[in-house]
Amino acid sequence: MKKKQSITSLPLSPEDDRRSRMMHYSVAMGIRFVCIVALLFVHGWWLILPGLGAVFIPYFAVVVANFAHNRGQEVERPGNVTLVTPPAPQGAGAADGARKASSV
Repeated sequence: MKKKQSITSLPLSPEDDRRSRMMHYSVAMGIRFVCIVALLFVHGWWLILPGLGAVFIPYFAVVVANFAHNRGQEVERPGNVTLVTPPAPQGAGAADGARKASSV
């Protein structure tokens, strides 16, 4: 899947991040449900595979859901930032006008 293009490199919004993690977790829990149902139909030593899946998938679901949202989302620092001071007022008329305005 192609990564969504963005003007900035900001991470996902909290809402999008939560939705993404919930989707990863829901898919894993769906696979766990299939493993539990498979326990009813599988016989012999094959029963071990869906049993292990039903036991260990919750752990991996949480780890994958939490890992997936942290991957490759670093905020870049801005480049050259220069401070600009405002220009000083020119002439005596500007200073007199400021005094008159403050005394009113």
